[in-house]
Amino acid sequence: MKILAVETSCDETSAAIVVEGTQVLSHVLASSSNLFEETGGVVPEVAARKQLEYIIPIIDKALGDAKIPVENIDFFAVTVGPGLLGSLLVGVDAVKMLSLIYEKPIIPVNHLLGHIYSVFIQNYLGQQIQNGIPKFPLLVLVVSGGHTDLILMKDFLKIEYLGGTQDDAVGEAFDKVARVLDIERYLGGAKLSKIAESFEGVSNISLPRPMIGTDDFNFSFSGLKTAVIRLNEELENQPSPRHPEEERSDNEGSSVSVITADIAHEFEQAVVDVLVAKTKRAVQEYKPKSLAIVGGVSANRVLRKRVIEEFNDIDVFIPPVILCTDNAAMIGSAAYYLKDLATTNLSKINADSSLNLEKVFN
Repeated sequence: MKILAVETSCDETSAAIVVEGTQVLSHVLASSSNLFEETGGVVPEVAARKQLEYIIPIIDKALGDAKIPVENIDFFAVTVGPGLLGSLLVGVDAVKMLSLIYEKPIIPVNHLLGHIYSVFIQNYLGQQIQNGIPKFPLLVLVVSGGHTDLILMKDFLKIEYLGGTQDDAVGEAFDKVARVLDIERYLGGAKLSKIAESFEGVSNISLPRPMIGTDDFNFSFSGLKTAVIRLNEELENQPSPRHPEEERSDNEGSSVSVITADIAHEFEQAVVDVLVAKTKRAVQEYKPKSLAIVGGVSANRVLRKRVIEEFNDIDVFIPPVILCTDNAAMIGSAAYYLKDLATTNLSKINADSSLNLEKVFN
């Protein structure tokens, strides 16, 4: 079963050819994120216009790289939500056009399910990337720019929501703190982590671990972000809080103050502590056979290292970095397991920016 999958939920435009949900034959991705560095965030209209420009060439390249004519594709798949409505419409309308021309059914895919099913991909562009597949029950921690959720999968289509963030998502918190620390105005979470790695010695800073001890599976990162803002303001108001001689280089050779590196390090440790503690509680209560960490923040090296160290008595699955962020390969994998939703009735394929996990099965 060969699936042509398309993902356009935010500022990426991606297409992939996926076989049987586990083998990725081709994967092409274009991003317009560099356009939003000055604005400090995605401008939806600009992102959608770039996706209109990219979408057909990206699909053509995915088919060409896989050396499979579109006539030999069995199903089309597309992200229908959640995401930016204009961006979603670009992908949905492109796939509807293909379905109409080639008379192939479409499988609508929830973006969050795409992240979850990314751990079932076994072979990426000819390279084996997983040893075995997750066993059920499977506990999944979804950590991304827009989501922080704990989910229990009892089977491929039996999903129970355990809890999630009450305010900021973890990736959103990383990016906001990076902006507060003047590290990066847009998508600075990854750079914040690199700066955190440059910190050496014992920290004199202590930040809160919100909700780490609550008897549930919910998260909150807004208070942690506020604590960083207040701490940063206090340090800036002190006489000469950042002396030039107290600078060092981060892993990219950029100059960064010791204080900034210290705050970044403590913030990252606080976030990882909370994520690991909540996941541990869920493992103890539900006793899953496997654990998966998915989403853009699962690329974080500190989180990956801690999870592997802390959960050594359970099978842990974390996608390779290329499959952590938004991509069409994961949409193609999810589509394979959602093939009962396939339809040629184009009126049933609609973009829904507020789509949640429950809606996809209704």
